[in-house]
Amino acid sequence: YEVYKETADWLRARAAQRPRIAIICGSGLGGLADVLDNRTVFLYEDIPHFPRSTVAGHVGRLVFGELNGQPCVCMQGRFHSYEGYSFSTVTFPIRVFFLLGVEILIVTNAAGGLNPHFQVGDIMFIRDHISLFGLGGQNPLRGPNDER
Repeated sequence: YEVYKETADWLRARAAQRPRIAIICGSGLGGLADVLDNRTVFLYEDIPHFPRSTVAGHVGRLVFGELNGQPCVCMQGRFHSYEGYSFSTVTFPIRVFFLLGVEILIVTNAAGGLNPHFQVGDIMFIRDHISLFGLGGQNPLRGPNDER
């Protein structure tokens, strides 16, 4: 908890916006952060305790601003377990966002489908998934609950 709070406090001291919405921009949607109004931009490498994105095309920036007048924060690039990160590291930003006051989380990704009627760029709403990692006991919610 203390590490998440330290990161949240560092961001709060440097960003004027108080985001209510967080958007994790998946592949192909990173440009959304570039259209925010009143932007404040941080490189992941400059944020205390923040992981680094190593995937090509994932910029590695946290962008605070306003989207249609709503205060939000966008992640341009994310970190994945296949990069060697633990699930607790992959979910680190979500816990920081909570401490910043985020109430709505939108996660996007490049998802495929088997329906031949789907086209590139179609919006898909995924309500659930099969977590093969979860079947092996690897879950970011595993462990004691922290009510904070």
